Amino acid sequence: MPPTPTTPPDRGEPRIRDRGDACPGALRLHAADDGWLARLRLPAGLLTEHQVRVLATAADRLGDGALSVTSRGNAELRGLADGCGAELAELLRDAGLLPAETHERVRNVVASPLAGLDGLGRADVQLWARELDALLCAADWATELSGRFLFALDDGRGDVAGLGADVTLLAEADRRAVLRVGSHAFRVCASHAARAALAAAEAFLTAAAEAGTGAWRVRELPEGQDIGVDVWLERAGVAAQPLPLLTGTEPSAPGLPADRPEGPGTGPLPGVVEGPDGWTVSVAAPLGRLTVTQLRELLPAPADEVRLTPWRGAVLPGFADRGTALARLEALGRGGFITGTDSPWYGVGACTGRPGCAKSLADVRADATPGLGGLPVYWSGCERRCGRPQGEYVDVVATGDGAYRVTAHGTPVPVPSRAELAGTIATARTRTTK
Repeated sequence: MPPTPTTPPDRGEPRIRDRGDACPGALRLHAADDGWLARLRLPAGLLTEHQVRVLATAADRLGDGALSVTSRGNAELRGLADGCGAELAELLRDAGLLPAETHERVRNVVASPLAGLDGLGRADVQLWARELDALLCAADWATELSGRFLFALDDGRGDVAGLGADVTLLAEADRRAVLRVGSHAFRVCASHAARAALAAAEAFLTAAAEAGTGAWRVRELPEGQDIGVDVWLERAGVAAQPLPLLTGTEPSAPGLPADRPEGPGTGPLPGVVEGPDGWTVSVAAPLGRLTVTQLRELLPAPADEVRLTPWRGAVLPGFADRGTALARLEALGRGGFITGTDSPWYGVGACTGRPGCAKSLADVRADATPGLGGLPVYWSGCERRCGRPQGEYVDVVATGDGAYRVTAHGTPVPVPSRAELAGTIATARTRTTK
């Protein structure tokens, strides 16, 4: 049975979008309160060693000296000065980070970060990601996709399948894959997976145009609208077996052995993991921010590859033995990275907040407090909750005048005073549902 959709269509009246998508990109900069912002799409979070150095140079020379890792494994440069757009574009272009400038905002592809590394996945979906990216960049019509439209390629472990993508591919055994779009699912040959995902995106654009609501994402289509994915799969020459409609009551994505290094809906745990071809180091960035110094500490990359993850971390593959991997992990820990689940910052996240975001009611990064164990906790400067995690978490939202509202398991948690906020959150993280 295909996995449960995490973002079902909106109920009731369909959302009407009466303007174009203004989502920032690497070339379309956004004016934030702390300067200009550039968001760089990195399909599957993949960077070469040279590209990491270029991003560090861009952050140092043009920005605020840090890089933000987003909830899609993309990268943001903040605090950019007026008039730096051309220089930034030249740096990115020369590093191969802008393979198709007209398509740079639609290259939103997440993939299981440990795919092909730990021997647990059913397919190396990193290869699917590269094929899908090439297909996207070659399709003229793909520029019509919103900068928010998301593809998720899951190798069968159920990690990125839980990120609420518009189009999800889930690897199965016997070289098959499940394609999921809204409540519709199809089984396809794994060799056709990338083409199937592209066809599904084109089906969405056609359905969105027919709806006339300006939908940016699949879940914004009117309830009950036929997306017509089967028609577009046939046109693309992709043989597909329709699966039962997803109702929201199906079991979660098929899992792997219980000792796998991550669980459904979560990313790689910080630490080291052995695979068929060597050892991999996994770390996380505190509150999703990496200084220029920390970026450079990721290098040298043994396999000339750094994978940024949707859980605001980085994966370094290619270590020859456990001792070498552990030595690098320890060095990254000294550099301020989260290197284990025993870190008080593990599971703690925050949006940009003040002073960078004009809509924020608080400096949430300064206010965020560490803690150990229990549910993840996410600090938001306003009701939009930008970058919030999927699944269960403690929701901490600024309400103005230095106050916060805390919610856990869907239930408001009283906060007696600001002085007791940290204790309230710590209790909420360990509270279980009734």
